[in-house]
Amino acid sequence: MATRQSGIRLAKRLDEVGFSDIVQIRNKVMGMRADGLKVHCLHGGEPYFETPEDIKYAAVKALVENQTHYAPSSGLLPLREVLAKKLTVKNHIQASTDEVIVTVGGSQGLYAAFQCVLDPGDDALVFSPYWTPIGDLVTGAQARPLHVPTITARRNGIHNTLEQFSTPQTRAIYYNTPQNPSGLVFNRAEAEEVAAFAIKRDLVVIADEAYEDLVYDGDHFSIASLPGMAERTITCFTLSKTYAMTGWRAGYAVAKEPFMSALRKIVLYSTNGVATFVQHAMIHALATPEAEIAARREEYRKRRDLLVHALNEAGLHCEPPAGAFYAFPNVEKINKNSRTAAQILLEKAHIATIPGSVFGAQGEGHLRFGYAITLREIEDCADALRKFLA
Repeated sequence: MATRQSGIRLAKRLDEVGFSDIVQIRNKVMGMRADGLKVHCLHGGEPYFETPEDIKYAAVKALVENQTHYAPSSGLLPLREVLAKKLTVKNHIQASTDEVIVTVGGSQGLYAAFQCVLDPGDDALVFSPYWTPIGDLVTGAQARPLHVPTITARRNGIHNTLEQFSTPQTRAIYYNTPQNPSGLVFNRAEAEEVAAFAIKRDLVVIADEAYEDLVYDGDHFSIASLPGMAERTITCFTLSKTYAMTGWRAGYAVAKEPFMSALRKIVLYSTNGVATFVQHAMIHALATPEAEIAARREEYRKRRDLLVHALNEAGLHCEPPAGAFYAFPNVEKINKNSRTAAQILLEKAHIATIPGSVFGAQGEGHLRFGYAITLREIEDCADALRKFLA
């Protein structure tokens, strides 16, 4: 007997969108710790310090003063004024308050950027290895991520490599610096190559600058500050890394029209903005002296140097990352398959890392070690690594 097929189904645009491998690894680690096992947790991506007390008190003060009502969906004007000044002075991106929007973390900014730029059937060039959600954000817009090997691009020329991987359907370039997971930092000359290609091909650049304050040598450079690029760039930022505000979901984006109107629509009809008291805390956080940010950066440098030395001493070749807070060593000594290598390291040495392959095919043979932890934790990990690989 024939039955009528049910019309209840998910939207097809979600068919190719998956869940984060990193979350699955985190759950595995939590299970091991619940069983009483000591696990060296280098799989995470959160700052080593807690949100500073004065930022927390700013949020409490806002709550006590009843700053709990609706705010403009694009963000409080005083916050957008602070952000516009910061972007102009620090990033050399000339921006007015109408060209800045407050977002629920950097993730919402990136989601909104891809949604307002990409149509079904479009392609987006993505430097690889890349932060894992990016592929799904592109796919969720019913577009296709085209993986551009970053090391190949640096070796053979960024402009030529982008040309090689581009298609007639290419609409955008995802540009992340400093990069997660590799810690690679694009310099100004490389940014100029990306910009020249974008202008030549009339492409939009979606810039992810989450780790802007974690560049160890030289300065962070924003691609939107180059001539002709502010008009074709959506730049996304977060307060998560600089101020240890991961759980606050505090971010922002800067763009010109017509992109800003599109970003406003997506924020309005998804979250209707960021929690009002969080925005007051953001204003306070952005007043943090640069000397304090620099001091924390030096703490990260100590952790980087300690971990990189331990990795190389154990025979896992690793260049010191130029930015962010991840090391990305070659681990083929353990196993050529990065998922297998991560599993072996977790089960045998109780060291939790992230397989390089989840960051794209170009990450295969590597593991991501996060060093945003205490120095003692890194030393303990180094001891476990030495014993395992002895």
